[in-house]
Amino acid sequence: MLSATSPPFQSKSTKPATAGGNSIAAHLASMAKQSGELPCVVAANQGGASCKQITFLEMERLTNRYANGLLEAGIVRGMRTLVMVKPGIEFIGLIFAMLKVGAVPVLIDPGMGVKRMLSCIRTLKPEGFIGVPLAQVVRVLKRFSFRSVKKVITVGRRGFWGGPTLTELEARSTDQFTAIEPAADEEAAILFTSGATGAAKGVVYEHGMFAAQVRSIQSCYGIEPGEVDLSCFPLFALFCPAMGMTSVIPDMDASRPALADPATLVSAIHEYNTTSSFGSPAVWKRVAAYCIEGHITLPNMKRVLIAGAPVSWQLINNVRRILPDGADVHTPYGATEGLPVASISGSEIKNETARLTRQGHGICVGKPRPEISLRIMRIDDQPVDHWTDELNTPRGTHGEIVVSGPVVTKTYAALPLATALAKIQENNLVWHRMGDIGYLDDEGRLWFCGRKTHRVITDSGTMFSICCEAIFNEHAAVARSALVGVGPEGRQRPIITVEPHPGRFPKGTRRTEIAAELLELGQANELTREIETVLFHRSFPVDVRHNAKIDRQKLALWAKKFSP
Repeated sequence: MLSATSPPFQSKSTKPATAGGNSIAAHLASMAKQSGELPCVVAANQGGASCKQITFLEMERLTNRYANGLLEAGIVRGMRTLVMVKPGIEFIGLIFAMLKVGAVPVLIDPGMGVKRMLSCIRTLKPEGFIGVPLAQVVRVLKRFSFRSVKKVITVGRRGFWGGPTLTELEARSTDQFTAIEPAADEEAAILFTSGATGAAKGVVYEHGMFAAQVRSIQSCYGIEPGEVDLSCFPLFALFCPAMGMTSVIPDMDASRPALADPATLVSAIHEYNTTSSFGSPAVWKRVAAYCIEGHITLPNMKRVLIAGAPVSWQLINNVRRILPDGADVHTPYGATEGLPVASISGSEIKNETARLTRQGHGICVGKPRPEISLRIMRIDDQPVDHWTDELNTPRGTHGEIVVSGPVVTKTYAALPLATALAKIQENNLVWHRMGDIGYLDDEGRLWFCGRKTHRVITDSGTMFSICCEAIFNEHAAVARSALVGVGPEGRQRPIITVEPHPGRFPKGTRRTEIAAELLELGQANELTREIETVLFHRSFPVDVRHNAKIDRQKLALWAKKFSP
């Protein structure tokens, strides 16, 4: 049963849960037995008096009823099933129920737009569909894209499209269910990339990978059962029940994190005694500014995880200002295809690496996790079938980051060409090409220098986006900058595009004067001496998932149109 939240919200620490095997659903069952009355999910996004919460014991029973209902509706083991449900109790309950059944949830970011979403669906050909009424309407109207779907469940009121509702299935089900015991390499889910740096791709997750991610995240950040997480990124909310954390789903549009109301988020952090949060730089930029302006601190927080795009040292410093002593910011490095690969704390950035970042050395993302094998490969845009020693680069040399390990995926769904471009075989290992440029320093720390597709190749050599942009970001009038190239491949003309700080242009100062100052900065550094053009852009285009990754491809087209 769902119960209304009654303040003050109570949670408490408890001993770590233990669960073996490859299914993270087993962790939920373990927590239900161990500390079943602790809150599991709080749906603050339902707002006001209707805000709901569910305990671990209630969630275990709910997922069992859902699992029985899924089987009744024909959603069975191995069936790829598209899930289009708003983040909250039903969404998390459904995903865990599908893991118990062995059905394969397919999650596509609706923020990518209908046209791109439909293309992903046609490529993948799911057989099951679980969605809210609006999603069902889209399915009916765009039936050609959904022609592979054979089984349908509606979350909410059923309309003219027929099929059972989740409520009907739950009402006919029991609280008892025997979950499958999956093999480590059994397909568990398909999570689509956002398409921020190319076409969106369905990443195939195995059950063993999910279990490995839970172990890695929990050990990396010292997360303990009984903690409370403000889940500003819906997919991370799925890990919380498996780690014994209460997941608070905030009142925000998860597809537009840059528009999140910081007052609402801060209120939830205080109301629910939040100890942890995972979110985009776009979210924490707003929260930090709001708190600093209002002299607000977050006294119960132990950690803030910021990921999804490069995180500036300025943002890290601002977030650390609102945290209590002993708490810190952490920036996990990874991708949909593998996370976490590496991580670094805000204190290490402030004390050791920010100075080098500002000088154009790239962004330090920390040492690789113990379970991760990481190499720096010579830059190559072509597929590589098998790993050879000739692909290695000397330490300190820029190259493409490649990783392998238990949290690294092996293939894309129904996309053999994309798999060939991103994966390298070495005996029984599969290496994933991150598509990022970086290098390892003498201490074994990984430095991120930009996306491979964002490098600018001129007559004189190769320029890396993150390294070059850092030079111009030092100017007080620059909110952020982006390096783009115009012209034929191999002979590009580098241009720096600038998003100005609102109100930072001194009164009476013209953009030509700021541009001259920026070019002077560029000429003083060997990394940026080739740049002779500065363009100002009111607001950079960004990715749909985190609203923080700069879309340099769009900027390059814009620069080509407006550059002299």
